[in-house]
Amino acid sequence: MAKSSNQKLKILYIMKMLLEKTDEENTMTINDMIAELERYGITAERKSIYDDIDALRHYGIDITTRKSKTTEYFVASRVFELPELKLLVDAVQCSKFVTYKKSNELIKKIESLASSHQAALLHRQVYVANRVKAINENIYYNVDRLHVAIAENKQVSFKYFDYDIKKEKRYRKNGELYFVSPYALSWDDENYYLITFSEKYNDFTHYRVDRMTNIEIVDQPRAMLPDNEQFNIVDYSKKVFNMFGGEEETVKLKFDNSLVNAVIDRFGKDVSLDKVDDNSFSIRINVAISSTFFAWLAQFGNKVKILSPESVIEKYKNSIQEILEQYK
Repeated sequence: MAKSSNQKLKILYIMKMLLEKTDEENTMTINDMIAELERYGITAERKSIYDDIDALRHYGIDITTRKSKTTEYFVASRVFELPELKLLVDAVQCSKFVTYKKSNELIKKIESLASSHQAALLHRQVYVANRVKAINENIYYNVDRLHVAIAENKQVSFKYFDYDIKKEKRYRKNGELYFVSPYALSWDDENYYLITFSEKYNDFTHYRVDRMTNIEIVDQPRAMLPDNEQFNIVDYSKKVFNMFGGEEETVKLKFDNSLVNAVIDRFGKDVSLDKVDDNSFSIRINVAISSTFFAWLAQFGNKVKILSPESVIEKYKNSIQEILEQYK
């Protein structure tokens, strides 16, 4: 009886063995498949396996043959090719917001999308252990819950914390719940941020997802944006350097020509570059004035200069002076 039950699964086991054991470098013969099926308590004739392979091809699996002394079978293409899987593994490894445990779980699942031989190649690329990773194990599920709230046009509540010098959590607002209207999730500078709209301040703000706990979807619609305004996450990210906000200003900057790539990397190819002279160009951008913006400018030394407004020039000069004061 058990053998008869297994017999009905024969085509599924053939599909499983071809997906798991074969690729362009590793093949199986009909005899290999018969021997493998016997491990599952299934007997099979060659003709029935030919029929099953034809059925799997009609189903959409790219099973190819190669002639040598015998006919060899292998899966020639998959939903994800090996280079694509390598990119996915690299992304998981580099994702600071994904914890060690979840990183390893995700990578194992990615490996299952390849043959066992290709999975070994992926596994040799895994170097998660020494990377800086998030501490909050719930972040993976927090992100999913926040996506649901955004899709359902609902508010969310949560508690928000910082770490103190003892590396212990200290909740803001004495542990009271925040109630916000979520509009987008942004992955910026290796961290996940929830971007929300506040009716009280008529503006957007953001929170680090890995510092949020007790996240719940509230059965209340999100606050509406003023005058049917459309939220543009790309514009928001360009203005807010590394998610450290500040008062928004229109700033004119002059750069040395050698910094064209740095400017385009930061502001995108649509930024307008105006020639100043043979050695420099200027741009006019809206940015949130913050210490992070000033730090971005400072890395270029005397190859960048703020041209206007005067108030931002003074803030930048004061910021540099405060740093110099520490070394007197």
